[in-house]
Amino acid sequence: MKKKIFKGISTMALLTAVMIGSSRCMPEKTSKVCYNADGVQTEFLNRGVVAFTRADSSIYIGWRLLEDDPADIAFNVYRKLIGAVPDNDYVKVNSDPITSSTNYVDKGSDYFYLEGNTPKVHEAHMYKVTKIVNGKEEDVPGGETYVFFSLGDKNYRSILLEDVHKGIAKIGIGDLDGDGAYDFVVLRSALVGVDPGTCAECWSRSRDTYQLEAYSSEGKFLWRYDMGWAIETGVWLAPFMVYDLDGDGKAEVYTKAGEGDPRSPDGRVLTGPEYLVKIDGLTGKIVKKRDWIPRNIERARSYDWTSRNFLGLAYLDGKKPSLIMQRGNYGLIKIEALDKNLNTEWSFESSGENEKYWGNGGHNIRVADIDEDGKDELVPGPFAIDHDGKGLWCLGLNHNDGSEVTDIDPERPGLEIFYNIETGIPRNGVCLVDAATGEYIMEYDKQTWHIHGHATIGDWDPAHPGMECWAGPDRDVDPTHPFLFSSKGERLSDSFFIPGTPLYWDDDDYKELVGGGKVFKFGGATLSEGIPGGYIADLFGDWREEIIATYPGEIRIYSSTLPASNKKVTLMQDHQYRMHVASFSVGYVTPPQMGLQKNSLRKYTNK
Repeated sequence: MKKKIFKGISTMALLTAVMIGSSRCMPEKTSKVCYNADGVQTEFLNRGVVAFTRADSSIYIGWRLLEDDPADIAFNVYRKLIGAVPDNDYVKVNSDPITSSTNYVDKGSDYFYLEGNTPKVHEAHMYKVTKIVNGKEEDVPGGETYVFFSLGDKNYRSILLEDVHKGIAKIGIGDLDGDGAYDFVVLRSALVGVDPGTCAECWSRSRDTYQLEAYSSEGKFLWRYDMGWAIETGVWLAPFMVYDLDGDGKAEVYTKAGEGDPRSPDGRVLTGPEYLVKIDGLTGKIVKKRDWIPRNIERARSYDWTSRNFLGLAYLDGKKPSLIMQRGNYGLIKIEALDKNLNTEWSFESSGENEKYWGNGGHNIRVADIDEDGKDELVPGPFAIDHDGKGLWCLGLNHNDGSEVTDIDPERPGLEIFYNIETGIPRNGVCLVDAATGEYIMEYDKQTWHIHGHATIGDWDPAHPGMECWAGPDRDVDPTHPFLFSSKGERLSDSFFIPGTPLYWDDDDYKELVGGGKVFKFGGATLSEGIPGGYIADLFGDWREEIIATYPGEIRIYSSTLPASNKKVTLMQDHQYRMHVASFSVGYVTPPQMGLQKNSLRKYTNK
């Protein structure tokens, strides 16, 4: 096998595409186009410093470790109170350089002060983190932050949206301005209160048009793009992708578009041009467009089937990103890979010699280097497509409701995929397969009709090696018996209903669960309360993950304030994890998975 090149997203600054020496972007340069030491186009990340109050009146400060940091890197933390009389300068709060973690709990902060006899809070309370390399201390991009004050352990940053009367259908995450911090593109809908991760509204007669709204990492409103009446209301009808495809150091927005108001009397859009458009991430203006994949309603056999649209992102040549455009999943499936100029690199269609792939689409396009050749492959359902657009294997199980690909069994070579199948089939309605070959590792040998819920995986139970794999019950037969398997395919339970979504929240290698308004250990202690579920991603701070929850007119990003005694690279510099986060704005949303041998973080620690 060829050497795997996705070692995480280490970065360097350069004005040409020639990679020599260091692999760090230098943000003081005008160009923030980044490549790692293997010549892979990546994104610039700053230190992502955050600070939150804790229930004991101390303050937690966290920041990123980057993949190309030297093993002996150290950090200092400084504090400044704005509002004190007089304002003070930054004062170092740690006695010795911080070498074993990327967080610090400041127990000496006096953020309360007296005005007469009335206690008040220094609301403009700031921290700064510096790095120490080879004995030299220097400031870092993204090294300063204000403290976010909250009650107890409900710690979150808030993005206030422009209109509280519009719902939030999807959220896209990317760096629109090139400062190394993640910004947000929000799909706003007239359907207030619809769960963004479900098909509660797969299609609905449009009450209003969708709008894309962009907000900076600090919550500043940037722009609004009205998608128009040609884009119908529904989870599959308004796909968009946020990423730096063209390599200028700033993310663009790609989405489906149309013209005018082509709706029929019953609200369906059967005619009119369809486009893929590129939107400037800073201005919201369309800068390029091309035709979308044609409807082909007769061949797709259903209006619903041909209206299922996807966008994806993959490094098909192992060096630079390609945009993936897909139409259909239940019947005819058509996929095109596009370069940065939106020109077609290759096309795939589930007909002719590829007829066996007909109807085998899922609700997501999973992206992973499944054959370890340093190039991404696509897993759009119970089948796989190689980096060059040729089919690799097909299980022939028809439509799956959920799938997850990662290193489920670290004792077994390569990646694995866990599936739950929505379509009724005589066997393998839940199964575990080898990602490279499609060979079954675990087969369920009984008839199933509709395995409900998304495939959920994570290493949350220390009693079993590797990851646990969960799928909901057969909804049409026995809604009381879900499926829980070990990484080896052993059936662990038929009565365990997963109580939450897996994520990293404390400092061990096992995932915690968020559900029922709290974050807790599997079968154990509650770690944080008053925290809802939502999107999961490592957006800032250290390597623990954030919870992105949606409220009317607001996005809240909850973060752990539990101190960690270890030092791990930000998860967003794992290539497969980053590609998964990019897919949040399309299809069903599930927690992101890491690449080969990194799921447990044991081999992802900077030592």
